[in-house]
Amino acid sequence: MSTKHIRTTHAGSLPRTDELVAANRARREAADGFRLDTTTEYSELLAGQVEALVRRQVDLGITTPGDGEYGKAMSSAVDYGAWWSYSFQRVSGLELAEGGPFGGEPARSTPGNVQLTTFPDRRDWTKFADAYGDPRSGVSVGDEAPVFPTATGPVTYTGHDAIASDIANLKVALSASGADNGFITSLSPGSASRIGNEYYKSEEEFIWACADAMREEYQAIIDAGMILQIDDPSIAENWDQINPEPTVEDYLAFTRIRIEALNHALRGLPQDRIRFHLCWGSWHGPHTTDLEFKYLVETMLTIDAGSYSLEAANVRHEHEWRVWEDVTLPDGKQIVPGVISHATNVVEHPELVADRIERFSSVVGPENVIASTDCGLGGRIHPQIAWAKLESLTKGAELASARLW
Repeated sequence: MSTKHIRTTHAGSLPRTDELVAANRARREAADGFRLDTTTEYSELLAGQVEALVRRQVDLGITTPGDGEYGKAMSSAVDYGAWWSYSFQRVSGLELAEGGPFGGEPARSTPGNVQLTTFPDRRDWTKFADAYGDPRSGVSVGDEAPVFPTATGPVTYTGHDAIASDIANLKVALSASGADNGFITSLSPGSASRIGNEYYKSEEEFIWACADAMREEYQAIIDAGMILQIDDPSIAENWDQINPEPTVEDYLAFTRIRIEALNHALRGLPQDRIRFHLCWGSWHGPHTTDLEFKYLVETMLTIDAGSYSLEAANVRHEHEWRVWEDVTLPDGKQIVPGVISHATNVVEHPELVADRIERFSSVVGPENVIASTDCGLGGRIHPQIAWAKLESLTKGAELASARLW
C-alpha cells in the first residue's frame, strides 16, 4: 500500500531494445510458427536485457517494476501476434491458421445469445472504416489477416521452462537493482480463448480449458514471490466485438462466464499478490463504442484480486474517475489507475500526473492508489517517448505525495 508516498508501476509491456527485437526476429524466422527454440546465447542475452531494464525502472523511481514482458517474444516494433498469442508458445493443442479472430464469416448476436464477431466487423472499426483502412491515419490494421493459433486438440500447459526463465530473470534483476517487489503478467482465460477453436464443443468449454492450463503459470509466479498481473482486455473490449450492440445485461451475463473461469484459475491464491488489468484495447483507434466503466466496475470487483489496474489517462475514459464517488472500494483492495497514456506521443506534464493521482486519492484514499500507465508502452510509442513518460509518472507521484502527506 502507499503509506508515505504514492507507489508507482506500469501496465507490463515496455519497449524492447534493438538487440532483443533482432534476436527474436531471428528466432521467429527459424521457428515452426510460434514454437520458438531457446539457445544458451539467447537466454544470456535475455537475462542481461531484463536486468538492465529493471535497473532503469528503479533508477527512474518505479517502485514496483516488471520484466517488461521481455520473455514474450516480439520480432518487430509493433507485433500484434506476440502479445495475443505468447501463451500459446506455452501450451499444447494448437496449430497455426490464417484469420483466427480476423477471419471467417462475421457472427451476429441476438437478445440472450451474445456472440463475438470477427475483428474487422467490430463496431468501432466499422464506424471509422475510412480511418482504419487508411495507412496514413495511424490506426490502420493493414489488409492481410494475421496468422493466429487455433485449438485443434486438448489445451494443456507446457510452458514450465519459459515461466521459470521469466521468474529467474526478474528475481536476479530485482536483487541487482535493490527493488523489493516485482510483477509478471499472464493472460486471462477469457482473453486466451479469443482465437480459433476447432476442438472444443463450445466457447465456454474452451475458456475453462484455458483456465486450467493458465493456472499453472499463475501458481508458478505466486510461488516465486512475485506479483501476478492478470491481463484481460476481454472483459471490457469484447463489448465492441459484438454486433449488433447487445444490452448491458446480456453482455454482463456473457462476461460472467469469463470471470467465473478466471476465479476458478485463481482459487486459493493470495489476493494481495494478484492484480487485474482491465482495458478497452491498446490500439490507437477512436474507441467511441467502448462500454462505459460504470457498467463494468461492480463486475470487475468480483474478480479475486487485491488490486485493479485500469485505463484512466485515456481521453475516452479519463472522466470516469468519478465512478468511485458512487462505488465503494472493498476493504483491503487497491486501484492502479493509469495516469500516463499509451495512446499519445505527448508526454504528460508531472503536474497533470499529480492532479490525476490526487483525484483518485480524494475518492478512495491515497493509501489505496498506485500510479501506473494505461496499458503497456512497448510497441505503441517510441522508446524514447515511453521512458520520458515513465519519468513524468514518477515525478508526478512525487508531487502528489508531497501534497497528500
